[in-house]
Parts: sequence; C-alpha cells; structure tokens
Amino acid sequence: MRFTEPTWFEVTEKYVSIDRFGSPLRILHLSDFHASESVSLESIERAIDISLKTGADVAFITGDFITWRLSNEIEYQRILKKLSTSIPTYACIGNHDGGRWAGSSHGYKDFSKVRALLKDSGITLLFNEIKQVEVSGKTLSVVGLGDYWSGDTKPNGVLNSNRPRDEAVIVLSHNPDSKADLKRYDWDLMLCGHTHGGQLVIPIIGFRPFLPVIDKSFPEGLLTWGKRHVHITRGVGNLHGLRFNCRPEISILNVT
Repeated sequence: MRFTEPTWFEVTEKYVSIDRFGSPLRILHLSDFHASESVSLESIERAIDISLKTGADVAFITGDFITWRLSNEIEYQRILKKLSTSIPTYACIGNHDGGRWAGSSHGYKDFSKVRALLKDSGITLLFNEIKQVEVSGKTLSVVGLGDYWSGDTKPNGVLNSNRPRDEAVIVLSHNPDSKADLKRYDWDLMLCGHTHGGQLVIPIIGFRPFLPVIDKSFPEGLLTWGKRHVHITRGVGNLHGLRFNCRPEISILNVT
C-alpha cells in the first residue's frame, strides 16, 4: 500500500449547514501539493484533473505548494492554470512555501518564489488579507492567514470580533493549530491542511504517530468547534513518498 496510496486519490463529500451562507455553495478544498522528488507534477496534475470534474463553485488551496525548492516553474504554472481558469481559486501560504520555519530547515527564507508562481498561475494568494468574493450570487469574505509555524498568523485587523449578520466569513489557514489564535474573532468556516491526516494510520486502533500538530484531536475531516466549523483535508501530496491507510484527498464541502 505504501507504493499505491500516494497517488490513489479519494474524492470526499461533506455537508455543513451555516446560516449566513444563504444559497448553497460547493467548495473544492485542496492542500499540500508538496511538489518535490516524492510528489511529481504529473501526480498534482492528475489531482487537478479529477478536481475539475467535481462541479465546484470555488476552489481554496491551503498551502504547501512545494516541499523545499521550486523547480520546473513553467510546467507547474501550466498545471495550476488549469484550475484557476476554470474555477475562481484562492490560497494561503504553508510552512514549506517559505518563511522563518522553511528558511531554518531546507527551504526559502521567504515565500516570494511561491507568490510569483501563484500570481503567474492566476491564483489569488491572501497573506493576512481579506477579500470580498462573489460566488454563485453570494458575497463571501475570504481571509487568508500567514503560516503559524513561522509566526506569521496575524488575524488582528483582518478578522473582526463582530461582523454584519449577513456576512459569511471563510478563513484559509494552513495549520489547524492556528485556531487557538482565532478564538476571539467572528468567522464561520476555517479550511486547513498541514496534517496530511498523519500519512500513516495504524489499522484498527487508528493511531497516527506522525501528526505534526499540538491538538491531535483534529487530524482530519469536518469538525465543529464551538459555533464554528473547521475542515482539515488530508492533502494531495506527501512527505517522503509515504502514505498508509491514509489516502490523499480531494475534498468537496457542500455548504447550505
């Protein structure tokens, strides 16, 4: 299974009811492409081709476009454009995309290369920014936050403690542990990646020894957090070519 699961994509569908959304919305949530020697651009393109058949209204990508270094930018750009030219696509940055954490490991000290890749690919990157997005006749406030491990998650001035009753707010934040910094703010749905679902899940007992988060009660899936909702996708790629009992995921969220 180690050699088949990394490219054995699972399309999941989940349903969540949020009053402020009004009209139904079909969200494509992707994350953790991790372009690298372990995850080929061909594999990422296949995931996007599958995604384009889901009939989503909008796409959100929650970071880690690369593992350490960007290569073959023109080809990667072509692949990402397939998504952005078909569906409005928005993204936040991940810890591997560049910044303090990546720079202290094997990656870039800033995310300028990934920012340029996304800009040239037609994907709107939000870094501690908010954008009003028109989708299916509904205006959404989409907030993209900086990376938690790099100390770049800065919700103050972007998210509010109170908002108009008809304003629906979606937060893109790579690491679900960042929810601790968002507790006092007012939002509906947070989309995250980062965990990869653990990549390895021990059968029967469900133990995930490699979860890279503090709150291990939030490994994957759609979860209720107080009056809000958090969705964590297992992601498209992987680290070190490993997945076992934890298939890569293309996530669809049906919001009603």
